[in-house]
Amino acid sequence: MGVELTMLAWSAGLLLVLVLIQAGAGVRAQGAVPMAGPRDNLPEPKPFQARTKRVVDNHREGLTIFAPIVLVAAVAHISTHTTQLGAELFFWSRLAHAALYLAGVPLVRPLAWGVGIAGTVMVLGAVLGWF
Repeated sequence: MGVELTMLAWSAGLLLVLVLIQAGAGVRAQGAVPMAGPRDNLPEPKPFQARTKRVVDNHREGLTIFAPIVLVAAVAHISTHTTQLGAELFFWSRLAHAALYLAGVPLVRPLAWGVGIAGTVMVLGAVLGWF
């Protein structure tokens, strides 16, 4: 398995970890019984619980863009220094972004997000023959 698919697998694993953190935050904030129910009348989420939902949503959005591009590259047998670096940038920046988001660190977090977007564009550009 190449670097690009490996980074995609790690990125999916990161989503799994973030979902588990989100679930744990929900149980801690609302209780196990309400979270196991239909969740129709839950109170507003506590700040950390809401932050975990936003980081999961944000990572899921990034993956919905990144994953198909990496899969197209794999099917087309496109693997270059650019696609490998782009995939690595995506994963490591998403890991940093998640940690910064969960810690509530302002200002720096968007920079990590931007690096992830740049990595995605690098893979897309190589697939489409831009570079």
